Amino acid sequence: MRIVAEHLNYTYNAGSPFAVQALKDVTLTIEEGEFFGILGHTGSGKSTFVQHLNGLIRLPRSLRRHPKREDPMPVLTVGEYDLTSKKTDYTALRQKVGMVFQYPEYQLFAETVAADVAFGLKNFADRKHRPTEGEISSAVHAALEAVGLDASVAEKSPFELSGGQKRRAAIAGVIVTRPEVLILDEPAAGLDPRGKREIMELLHRLHGDFCKTVIIVSHDMDEIAENCTMSAVFAEGRVTHVLPPRELFRRGEELEKMGLDIPLVAKLCLELRKRGIEVDCDFTAADFVRRILARKGEKA
Repeated sequence: MRIVAEHLNYTYNAGSPFAVQALKDVTLTIEEGEFFGILGHTGSGKSTFVQHLNGLIRLPRSLRRHPKREDPMPVLTVGEYDLTSKKTDYTALRQKVGMVFQYPEYQLFAETVAADVAFGLKNFADRKHRPTEGEISSAVHAALEAVGLDASVAEKSPFELSGGQKRRAAIAGVIVTRPEVLILDEPAAGLDPRGKREIMELLHRLHGDFCKTVIIVSHDMDEIAENCTMSAVFAEGRVTHVLPPRELFRRGEELEKMGLDIPLVAKLCLELRKRGIEVDCDFTAADFVRRILARKGEKA
């Protein structure tokens, strides 16, 4: 599912003294198959944008052009779904576009893990073609297996699980419908380095087996550099850059002037450049080490 947004604007509390414009003329295309990173400060508009993609935030009902209106009309399509249309089937859309919020383990609520995971499947099911209990059980166990949870946890209370298991169970509850697009807001928030590595490895497996497109929202530049094929920077409601991480982090000084942090490897490359040493890497730690060792070998 190709995602296309053009001239997208959104204001919280529109028409009130507390109005805040969160999105300002946002234009962004996310191609099918990408592992896409969206980054920016808190309040930059990144979370508001992704909540448009499955209709959690909807465009105004009336988008008809006024005869005197000069600003361009917004465009927002997710695959075959036109989110500017009043006829959009949001239930079908949400089955295709899964959303995992920050700290998803706090959203677990059912008596058993299996019931929690099955909730989304039952909620989004076509009323004319309800899945059988056998189909639900099969889908739940496939989702649990996909996130690395043993079938033995299915009948446990989700509150008996460890923190890492809870997060995996919450993700299973989203991927059980096999969405084509999986969106995660700060997927590694609150995890230690090992937990972050494991959750990102999980997302790459899901990208290959369950979801064609993965979008992560993050303020962690290392997370973007190490994992994403393409990235977009949001600042004050606008998209300022859309580049592969390798190209984006070559602009480290520019990003720092915007008040954004940059990956550790990018910082090292900047420091080496100031000393007259140019290291051409993709800003992942593994590639940086390879390049440095190669330079050392050449000099030896």
